[in-house]
Amino acid sequence: MLRCSLGMLVVILAACGEGPPRGRNEGAVSPVGPAGMVWIPSGSFLMGSETGTPDERPVRRVEIDGFWMERTEVTNRAFAEFVERTSYVTVAERTPAPEDFPGVPEENLVPGALVFTPPAGPVDYDDPTLWWRYVPGACWRHPLGPDSDLEGLDDHPVVQVAYEDALAYARWRGWDLPTEAEWEYAARGGLREAIYPWGTLRHPAGPAPANIWQGPFPTENTALDGFAGTAPVGRFPANAWGLRDMAGNVWEWCRDWYAPDSYRRGVRRNPTGPSRSFDPQEPGVPKRVMRGGSYLCSDAYCRGFRVAARMKTSPDTGLCHLGFRCVFRPRR
Repeated sequence: MLRCSLGMLVVILAACGEGPPRGRNEGAVSPVGPAGMVWIPSGSFLMGSETGTPDERPVRRVEIDGFWMERTEVTNRAFAEFVERTSYVTVAERTPAPEDFPGVPEENLVPGALVFTPPAGPVDYDDPTLWWRYVPGACWRHPLGPDSDLEGLDDHPVVQVAYEDALAYARWRGWDLPTEAEWEYAARGGLREAIYPWGTLRHPAGPAPANIWQGPFPTENTALDGFAGTAPVGRFPANAWGLRDMAGNVWEWCRDWYAPDSYRRGVRRNPTGPSRSFDPQEPGVPKRVMRGGSYLCSDAYCRGFRVAARMKTSPDTGLCHLGFRCVFRPRR
């Protein structure tokens, strides 16, 4: 199996906040920014959670300067325009170089990416290889393998994009990927003591708050929220600042390198994370942070849809539930 898939398998093994007052961002006076973006006002918040995983601690106060963030995740339509105009080839579409994967037989060095494959019956949660497999030919155009396509999925989030693919798109637009602190600050939407982008209640009244897994994971997704896989972007309610899908649908890349002790060091104003990565679960593979959870997160497994939840994977990883959204920062 290629390193990109190994990194994700290790990943799977692997709240409180304070900021500006409650209220919807759409009604506030804000600078005029790029189309499709929401202004995130400057402020401070308590980053992390004392009740989450160890790498979410200690909770610390962080100050963030104002910036714009895309209202939704980048769609297949938008990414296709980028590819058409630049002839860009994603990591999952390239043949892996033998020198990058010493010891791997040459016949196994084929383009592809990881695809979720539900097992027939209950499995041990400690062995994610039982529901993930590396599929040759899987890429953003064929997210579930060579027999799949994007018909009817123009407005769904693009997936099977590695970190450098997401960053290449962002730079083409003149934008960037969010830092981990920017992402969490924006996801909280100014809500105090937020556990989720919509507040503190896991099951609020009204429509489903996010596209996540319902039913016994990983065997049966009852799709009570209306979707067994990705959903069109913007289908679920916005948070208090007008951002959609900050929980569920797909994981989102962040700029930061991952380290389990990031919150114990570094600056408190506009932090950008450590200068290099270290994951004790897989010390030899550098990891970038991803945030927000996906349609594969459930109450019983992962729970990555919490605003403080951190996850990580190798930058060369392509996954059927990992995408991104961009930010634009004014000159500071």
